[in-house]
Amino acid sequence: MNETLSLVLASLTGVALGAIFFGGLWWTVRKGVASRCPALWFFGSMVLRTSIVLAGFYLVARDRWERMLLCFLGFLIARIVVMRFTRVMEKPVCMEQEVGHAP
Repeated sequence: MNETLSLVLASLTGVALGAIFFGGLWWTVRKGVASRCPALWFFGSMVLRTSIVLAGFYLVARDRWERMLLCFLGFLIARIVVMRFTRVMEKPVCMEQEVGHAP
C-alpha cells in the first residue's frame, strides 16, 4: 500500500509540475509580448520554470524509474489540461480586424 501511495503522489506531483511549467509559459507569453524587454521575460521564465521542474522530477524519482515515469505522465496530462484551458480563455481574432491594422 505504501508503494501505491507513493506512485499516486508521484503522478499528482507531475500534474502540479506540469501546471506550473505550462501555466507559467502561458503567463510569460502574455506578459512578455506586451513588455518593453521581452527577452528578459522569456529567458528568466525559462530558467525558473525549468529549474523548478527538474528539481521536482529529481526529488520525486529518488532512484525509482516508476516514480519518474508516472511523474512525467502527470506532467503530460497537465500539458493537455493547460492547453485546453487556455484555448477557452483566448478570444479568436477576426481576420478582417487584423487586415485593418497592417502597417
